[in-house]
Amino acid sequence: MRFDLVTLNLVLAIAETRSITRGAEREHLALAAASKRLSDLEARLGVGLFDRRARGVDLTEAGRALVRHIRTLNASLHALESEVVEFSRGIKGHLRVVANAGAISECLPADLAAFARAHPGIRVSLEDQTSADVMQAVAEGRADVGIFVGPSTDVRLSARHYSSGTLAAIVPSEHVLARRDAVPFDALLDFDIVGLHVGASAHELMLKSALERGRTLNARLQVRGFDAIAQLVAAGLGVAVLPADSASRFSKLFDIKVLVLEESWAHRDYLLATRVSDSLPAAVQRFVDALCPPTVPAAASAPVAARAREASAL
Repeated sequence: MRFDLVTLNLVLAIAETRSITRGAEREHLALAAASKRLSDLEARLGVGLFDRRARGVDLTEAGRALVRHIRTLNASLHALESEVVEFSRGIKGHLRVVANAGAISECLPADLAAFARAHPGIRVSLEDQTSADVMQAVAEGRADVGIFVGPSTDVRLSARHYSSGTLAAIVPSEHVLARRDAVPFDALLDFDIVGLHVGASAHELMLKSALERGRTLNARLQVRGFDAIAQLVAAGLGVAVLPADSASRFSKLFDIKVLVLEESWAHRDYLLATRVSDSLPAAVQRFVDALCPPTVPAAASAPVAARAREASAL
């Protein structure tokens, strides 16, 4: 089934104005022509898109589904236009990277900066997502590269180790736990927790650990951003778990104490994933090689070592 953009944009205009007349005007179409386009589309789809009422029109469930896809399509077309235009300005490639908040906070910025300096012709866009959403975005082709906390559970992905990090606890500087240098997670569960939203890897780890202990995770406040978490903890609204590097930086800005988190899951491995493919686009392969340099197998390195010894003997 073929769709034309004029008709799809007309549907969007009618949905947003709740009027066929005003939708036609917005798309610079005669009312009769707009009505025919709409009726033809509904006939082809075999379903009504709008409920006609005395004071305008309302989307049906089918109409809502179509409008959602139209908006996604328009966003993709806009991105397509922007990316293609950039080639005329000397850009040689576009790399779409999605990463979880921990990777963006702990290890990714320096590597992105180094890659940008080495490959000025490749434009990199970066988006913050939960680890689960990162995997889904790469698997579905909405991103080229994903960086997230393992393990990988999607068979459509090819994942490799990228970096490691550690989680730490933070508490207000006057908190009863601030007298310690390290705490088990059990100790944090006695207090309100300030954390990231549901789906974030750190939140899921804490929730799983609490359930295993038969305890309740008192997630009092959930926000987006480690800086917001640190400020709320400093204000005395709870305790939190953050990447250790971020926690250390925030301790210099806010009135908080950083504690070692005595849990095996406090150590985290970041994975870099691409879609399973025999051959990656050049820009993607360069990025993967820059962040995860290929290792030389021991068998392959032996002749190199032998040649080195021979050369030193000359």
